[in-house]
Amino acid sequence: MSKRDYYEVLEVAKSASAEEIKKAYRKKALKFHPDKNPGDKEAEDKFKEAAEAYEVLGNAEKRQRYDQFGHAGVGGASGGGFGGDGMTMEDIFSHFGDIFGGGFSGFGGFGGFGGSSRGGQRVNKGSNLRVKVTLTLKEIANGVEKKLKVKKYVSCEHCSGTGADNGTAYSNCSTCGGAGQVTRVANTILGQMQTRSTCPTCNGEGKTITKKCAHCNGDGVMRTEEVVTINIPAGVEEGMQLSVSGKGNAARRGGINGDLLVLIQEEKHPDLVRDGRDLIYNLQLSVPDAILGTPAEIPTVESKVKVKIDPGTQPGKILRLRGKGLPEVNSYHRGDLLVRINVWIPSDVSKDEKKTLEKLKESESFTPKEGNEQNGFFSKMKDIF
Repeated sequence: MSKRDYYEVLEVAKSASAEEIKKAYRKKALKFHPDKNPGDKEAEDKFKEAAEAYEVLGNAEKRQRYDQFGHAGVGGASGGGFGGDGMTMEDIFSHFGDIFGGGFSGFGGFGGFGGSSRGGQRVNKGSNLRVKVTLTLKEIANGVEKKLKVKKYVSCEHCSGTGADNGTAYSNCSTCGGAGQVTRVANTILGQMQTRSTCPTCNGEGKTITKKCAHCNGDGVMRTEEVVTINIPAGVEEGMQLSVSGKGNAARRGGINGDLLVLIQEEKHPDLVRDGRDLIYNLQLSVPDAILGTPAEIPTVESKVKVKIDPGTQPGKILRLRGKGLPEVNSYHRGDLLVRINVWIPSDVSKDEKKTLEKLKESESFTPKEGNEQNGFFSKMKDIF
């Protein structure tokens, strides 16, 4: 099922400012929040959809890619979780809390935006990794599987990523009692307002280590090299970024892995120039070939094809080979190969060639005419050449 336009989801114009987008998300998030609509699957889906839209439109870089490439430009081709970037429900609640200036409760009792409803503990997420992949036009045309060696942090196998000796040398945080958050109550003109924030002692983890793992020094992660296999869809473009969910750095002391962001670069083709889905080839013809016509061999992404150049072909003419271009990402549409005719004019000729050209110069066939009339011209040229 195709995704809805993100601007349509948040009900904002494409020219909307960052503040307008933020306000629109607040409105949607409040309306469809799961705590306010318990058991309502449709409301939950709309809540997730709004979060996915804000994840992209609320980020200047992602919004620019989305405006240029649509869903494919923000990882839609990767098949990750919510959005192409592997967004989870924990991420949604985290962003929701950020929008409202931290977790808070009140407002009709549907408190806990990502806090108490999930035990209050912050879920760590590892940092994203970025790699560049250079592709040939043939790989872009067909899609390709790439195996990349990536230096990254992985969960420590000795402590199972906890950072504690044998994975057990830790206790509940004395400040938050294992909740990962501390609650404060303030008296305001509107009455008592209750706010929650990340516990400063355990940084939201809910526990403290009593004895660190000797292998990772309590971090829960270790640096290593891993081979990651990624499937790049056909039709990607220079500058496009794909996201592989969960293939980034492991989180310190447990949590969710970051993502692997793959930046696409194109290797220059020796003969073909890309123009969106279309490819352009400049065919150089000699003057006699342009006048008399000739068969020509045209390179394509896959191989070569033969075309017939008609007699009297003019410089600048474009021949269109349909379907010989590049596909569009996640689509059956394919571009064309455009053959641009160039006629090569020699800068130096022999005496005999010059005499022939002087003779041709006197011919009426070489005098430009309305409608490009060339009666009797080709029979003369065949005799001369």
